[in-house]
Amino acid sequence: MKKRGYLENAALLTVTGLALRAAGMFLRVYIAGNMGSAGVGLYQLIFTAYGVFIAAANSGVSVTAARLTAEELGRSDPAGMLGAMRRILAVSLGLGLLAGAAQAAAAGWMARCWLGDARAALPLKILAPSLPFMAVGSAFRGCFLALRRVGPNIRAQLLEQAVRIGLVIWLLPGAMRISLRFACAAVALGSLCSEVISCLCMAISWAEQRKAWKGLRPSSPPRLNRRIGAILLPVEGSRFTESILKAAENALVPACLRGLLGREGAMASYGALKGMALPLLLFPFSFLGALATLLMPEITEAHVRGNTRQLQNLIDRMMLLTGSISVFTGGMFFLFGPALARLLYQDPEAGFYICVLGPVMPFMYLESMVDGVLKGLGEQLAGFRYSVWDSTLRIGAILLVLPRWGMPGLLGIMIFSNIFLCALNTHRMLEVSGMRARWGRWFVWPVLTFLPAGLAGWAAAGLFEATAARLLAGGGIAALVYLVFWAFSEAGQIFCQLLQKRKEPAP
Repeated sequence: MKKRGYLENAALLTVTGLALRAAGMFLRVYIAGNMGSAGVGLYQLIFTAYGVFIAAANSGVSVTAARLTAEELGRSDPAGMLGAMRRILAVSLGLGLLAGAAQAAAAGWMARCWLGDARAALPLKILAPSLPFMAVGSAFRGCFLALRRVGPNIRAQLLEQAVRIGLVIWLLPGAMRISLRFACAAVALGSLCSEVISCLCMAISWAEQRKAWKGLRPSSPPRLNRRIGAILLPVEGSRFTESILKAAENALVPACLRGLLGREGAMASYGALKGMALPLLLFPFSFLGALATLLMPEITEAHVRGNTRQLQNLIDRMMLLTGSISVFTGGMFFLFGPALARLLYQDPEAGFYICVLGPVMPFMYLESMVDGVLKGLGEQLAGFRYSVWDSTLRIGAILLVLPRWGMPGLLGIMIFSNIFLCALNTHRMLEVSGMRARWGRWFVWPVLTFLPAGLAGWAAAGLFEATAARLLAGGGIAALVYLVFWAFSEAGQIFCQLLQKRKEPAP
């Protein structure tokens, strides 16, 4: 098999990630247009509960498959790789079946007692059979990543999203005419069918890949069960714990708001924030994900080799690039968030949330990037510990603050939480790497650079009346001015150097 260059794989994954995020945003906008903010809130709650069982079914499967496959291939033992893959597929199928059965059995109880809305029971039951397919698909996905084949993953993800969008567009309008319960069930059915198709697509790709070892009988590697458990259990345990805490937090928000806003009002505000504003705020992170793809392997390699100077230089680059991009996107959402939400969702409440949370985006983005660095430095447990602390504090604050202060209180909790978790992770990263913070270079300079860009964009937007024209003119001028400053800054030069380095042929 011809090995792809690193840049080619990174480019394919980046373009695919952007396309999938764009498709996901289109689907959210379509769902919001048909179901309204209250419907989006119920939809968001259902998929939050569903996420707990996803974590139980497959959160560690892909990592386990990738590592064991890579280890056996590194020993030049394809028979052992096939044996390991066969065992992992059996484990993933078992986990998926158990999680699916548990979700189906508990759907009614979760809807009534946990989510506080009986309409969630039917969609949860529809989603339950998707879990075995999702888990098996994750095992295939991890194996293909170890084989340096991104094509099967890309094809499966694109097909999955296309099936989901097509079915939702077909089913949702008619279901919405019946009731909101059936509308959520239609979205759930689209997700179920898309997961089945995605898994079948991965299985077909694996059957084609298997032809390369035609006639080779799988053999069981030594201590296989122990090795699977050593990788799978810690990942499953940590992610399952995190998902339970997140689900509990999300279920508490509308429950605590009902006294002030009523059931439908609480669901509408929750949907406007979690189902409309936050996905839009996090959409630009795709670009930073591409930078992480370029930088994170080098950070891990420098740490393993004990090259402190190179490690610190790489972290410095990551912080500078993160600050440059997150400050610009956060500033743009602060200036143009209400207009963007009005154009996409026709919901002024979502626009208000985007405007308020826009300045917090540098902390959101930095926390995600630093969490990846901590994993590369072998500090996964520290990141998990901080995440549990943060979730526990948020749950306590929601119980105390929301019944009295409502949505302003929730926004305050989110702002404090993001700054708190970002500070903990960043402090740990700086401590482990032995470097000093350079906040002026990383964030103060990007803020000063954005000020003229933001003013120019705001002035350009004021020349137009139509919302779309204001966004295009204001966003375009602001981006152009900021890009000119950024291209000649050190961050721009570093980005160009990274691209130039990755253009060298793969060894």
